[in-house]
Amino acid sequence: MSGPVRVALVGFGWAGQSIWLPRLTAHPAYRVVTVVDPDPRSREVAAEREGLAVLDDLDRLEKSDVDIAVVTVPNHLHSPVACRLLERGIPVFLEKPVCLDVAEADRLAIAEREGGAVLLAGSAANYRADVRALHELAAELRPVRHVDLSWVRARGVPGAGGWFTNRELAGGGALVDLGWHLLDIAGPLVGPAVFEQVVATTSADFVNNPSLRAAWREEERGDQPAGDVEDTVRAFVVTDSGVSVSLRASWASHEARDTTRITVEGAAGAVSLSCTFGFSTNRLPDSVLTRTHNGVTAPVPVAGEQIGAEYTRQLDELPALLADPASRGVAIAQARATIEVIERAYASARQARPSADLLEVRGA
Repeated sequence: MSGPVRVALVGFGWAGQSIWLPRLTAHPAYRVVTVVDPDPRSREVAAEREGLAVLDDLDRLEKSDVDIAVVTVPNHLHSPVACRLLERGIPVFLEKPVCLDVAEADRLAIAEREGGAVLLAGSAANYRADVRALHELAAELRPVRHVDLSWVRARGVPGAGGWFTNRELAGGGALVDLGWHLLDIAGPLVGPAVFEQVVATTSADFVNNPSLRAAWREEERGDQPAGDVEDTVRAFVVTDSGVSVSLRASWASHEARDTTRITVEGAAGAVSLSCTFGFSTNRLPDSVLTRTHNGVTAPVPVAGEQIGAEYTRQLDELPALLADPASRGVAIAQARATIEVIERAYASARQARPSADLLEVRGA
């Protein structure tokens, strides 16, 4: 491919405007040529940008005009929109969650195969400098025995006009949102594996408390409908090789800071990372990476970076993936494995709920 990658930004809400457009515009490998959004207000904002074609319907996007579509629509539209684009032969980069169930993953695979285009996806968290350093250290611990993953916000319930906390539109709460990132990080740590056991519990103590909304997302202010998704999930999974993974994702909590912690325990020691993922302003000041061996815990230097640098680093690698025929099918296979674990976690939580409700009734 000669010249910059021509990009159609499909969906122009908070993520499109705040995360992707600025980074795509600043990156020399890309040129944003089109914005597609059915919402008149979003199109008005896009129209203020010189040189952008602004469309109200996906069908008006011509395959010959773009090299890739970056899809940043609400969760329930991720797979349907991506399928429409792939079927027409337009390559797609899709934000998480790539799909909301295994059936959607299978439809994406068919669309990718029949359209001859490629779907690219993945969590930007794996492109953080501190996470990459963690992965390098973890490779020295093998075999890995246990991975502990948590992303706990103090106050960070998203709203996005209501859809983010609506199960029908979002597909779930903190597990689909934050948990997807954590499961993506777990993949390289546990290696190729089948998750044989999945048990989980969810709770919703904070989701409808207006004072706990994510303050860094301006569109989430004002009155919003009550949410019907979990704000917290705790899960424990075990692979077919005996590696255990514990996971906690919380949009809100009793903590003072928004904190992400990852600990990997192996035969040759343990490594641990404390930091803050995402764009929260209520974050830890620095990333702290340590290694423990023979009773001694030592800090490991981690290069500092700007908030959101992982998204730019992800963009650095997309053109090569876009041009590589071997990329086809990879993202969908990974997404299928991730959503299968998420589906099983939700099923486990639902199975436990009747017993918990019964105990509450008896206690009353």
